[in-house]
Amino acid sequence: MVDSLRDQLLKAGLKPSPKPVAPAHGERVAQAPASRGTHDKSGRRDASPSRGPDAARVAQRGRGGSPIHAAGKPSPRRADASQEEIDLARAYALRHAQEQREKAAAERIAVERARLRKEQREKAHALVQGKTLNRADAELMRHFEYGGKIRRVHVDAAQLHALNAGELGVIQLDGRYWLVERALAEAVRECAPQHLALLPDPGAADDADEFGAMPDPA
Repeated sequence: MVDSLRDQLLKAGLKPSPKPVAPAHGERVAQAPASRGTHDKSGRRDASPSRGPDAARVAQRGRGGSPIHAAGKPSPRRADASQEEIDLARAYALRHAQEQREKAAAERIAVERARLRKEQREKAHALVQGKTLNRADAELMRHFEYGGKIRRVHVDAAQLHALNAGELGVIQLDGRYWLVERALAEAVRECAPQHLALLPDPGAADDADEFGAMPDPA
């Protein structure tokens, strides 16, 4: 019988490669360990980066590259910013309180001034009540300066002379100008000086009206 091919190879010194041994029933073939990474209990590979100096530096940084401090403490830079915000808020509150105090003080002063003006006006009214010397038939106008503007009062010739001589005075009340005796004008000046419109010096010349006495065009 002719030798089989296998027998001829054996005689030539060639050995066939051994056959893999089949695993026993219920056993699993061991797998080569992964070169990198770890596996969790479920067998899935852990994709976390390897632990090392670089990984430690990455772990120490939060979002935006800011260092993360232990125990959740804020960074010194953030602490400084927070303190600055507190200081600004405190300064704003102090300034606002000061402005409110100044505003309240100004309002109190304005109220007090208004009260005094009203009181003085009432006193002036009481003094001149029924004592004015204005004449409805006066044909001359005596001009004078009061409140930064040129004003006028109607007088007759005798009143003009007495006014220029300082024997009469002019009182302003309720937007009108009233001729009064000098003594009465001085009394008004004492209690309500802002209502004294004109009181020439005694013995002044007849031409004391620097604007000139003019007839009433009406």
